[in-house]
Amino acid sequence: MPHYTLPYHDGTAWENVARMAKKYPRQTACEFMGTRISFGQFARMVRQCANALIKSGVKPGDRVTLCLPNCPHAVILFYGVNLAGGVANMIHPLSAEEEIAQFLTTADSRLAFTLDLFYDKFRAVAPRFPGLRIVVASAADFLRPLTRLGYALTEGRKIKLPPLNRRTVRWKAWFSTGRGKLPEFPVRTAQDPAAILYTGGTTGIAKGAVLSNFNLNALALQILTTNPMFTPGDKMLAILPLFHGFGLGIGVHAMLSSGGACVLVPRFTPASFAKLLVKTKCAFLAGVPSLYEAMLHQPVLEKADLSHLKGVYCGGDVLPVELKAKIDAFLTERGSPVHIREGYGATECSSASCLTPTHGERPGSIGLPLPDMAYKIVRPDTAESLPPNHPGEICISGPTVMLGYPDHPEENALALRRHPDGRVWLHTGDLGSMDPDGYVRFIQRIKRIIITNGYNVYPSRLELVLNSHPKVRQSCVIGVPDPRRMHRIKAFVVLQPGEVPSESLKQELTDWCRTRIARYALPREIEFRDSLPMTRMAKVDYRALELEEQAKRSE
Repeated sequence: MPHYTLPYHDGTAWENVARMAKKYPRQTACEFMGTRISFGQFARMVRQCANALIKSGVKPGDRVTLCLPNCPHAVILFYGVNLAGGVANMIHPLSAEEEIAQFLTTADSRLAFTLDLFYDKFRAVAPRFPGLRIVVASAADFLRPLTRLGYALTEGRKIKLPPLNRRTVRWKAWFSTGRGKLPEFPVRTAQDPAAILYTGGTTGIAKGAVLSNFNLNALALQILTTNPMFTPGDKMLAILPLFHGFGLGIGVHAMLSSGGACVLVPRFTPASFAKLLVKTKCAFLAGVPSLYEAMLHQPVLEKADLSHLKGVYCGGDVLPVELKAKIDAFLTERGSPVHIREGYGATECSSASCLTPTHGERPGSIGLPLPDMAYKIVRPDTAESLPPNHPGEICISGPTVMLGYPDHPEENALALRRHPDGRVWLHTGDLGSMDPDGYVRFIQRIKRIIITNGYNVYPSRLELVLNSHPKVRQSCVIGVPDPRRMHRIKAFVVLQPGEVPSESLKQELTDWCRTRIARYALPREIEFRDSLPMTRMAKVDYRALELEEQAKRSE
């Protein structure tokens, strides 16, 4: 193992959290819609879950698919899978049917967990996976009696219970199988895989980034070290989803590994976020720019007391200097002793790897590398280092860099490269620079990615879906700046000869996409064109369309 300056835990992700459960058994580990779970209760639930997984046939190295929002089931399962020796295959609950099928195929999962809200999509793809068993959870599983009754009379009424059979079982029935004498759990190491989080590369094809136990534990200690104001018992409002590196690595694992509590937010709306912030008085917030922009307009926060905040972090997208100034002023006016701290990272390095220090922020900078994380700027697609303040590709090396993409050797070779210095460097595909003091600046993404509400959208994937419609000849997808989402998705479409543009056809194309791609990636706007601009290499010139949209906004 390379020499590092921090004393990283040489064990599994669960073992790191179990230490806190033993030390603080009565402190809160998770809160969910009014329900509190102590560390002691949480540890017992994780062990029972691991026992149920083993009884379900999960063996060391097996990949178990979790398609869940931020709810107790998801957190218990993540660590239960870890204790049982498996690998948590984390996928977005809003994924379309075809995406779910792809993720199940990639992971070769035989066991999947989802919420009743999303079960229909699993039922649709289940016939393709004869050996797949599905466990269906409900938000009501962890609600207090009165809250459960209220849920049943409102949200619960809209949900159809899935038919039970030998391949589909409800959470409570499945979880109960873990009662009784606990087995000797498999021995796993720090270097074993812990999770698969999905990301995209230059091709726009969704790939699973495999993160080890060591990756996640290293991130947790790095976050704790750079945030000395943290004390055990502090709460973080866990808004970012667990299938996202930022949400899993920082919102949950870093907190639980340090004796902190995560307040789980299953579905984000600006209003619910604002109410929870006031009600729970969380010490820490982590979110994307669009979340903080929405925060500025919430009436419940107009006269709120935010003096309880110890850390406010932003990542997942560029935070404009003007927006940062507005957020900082908003926080100060409400008594917050802290300003927003911008960071940068990637799923491939377990999320954050660079963070603005508590003192010494520089406008437009994403901060300094976390402890033991090395950054360098290279001439794109080379290992040639560039001088300070010279723009190039951001490369990262350190203890949180992923093990790799399973079954994608070409993408692995592009992303993870051994340089002449002997270290393996992650080539991010992002353009940035670094000043002589080590402060990093993010400029733009080399890869053609659109970020909306913190989610990566890959235009090539959406174009493939649009082009597969029988009435479409050609399409091009771009991101258009949006004050709330940062970007909204716009599609330019050329129809087949004889097809007539209409509003009903726009709706038809939207419906076509809805069953094939995640909701957050759907086009918000469709514009029909007779033709699309082309480059000299006979490729669609998406940059020309972006410039057209910029010109329209400046008129």
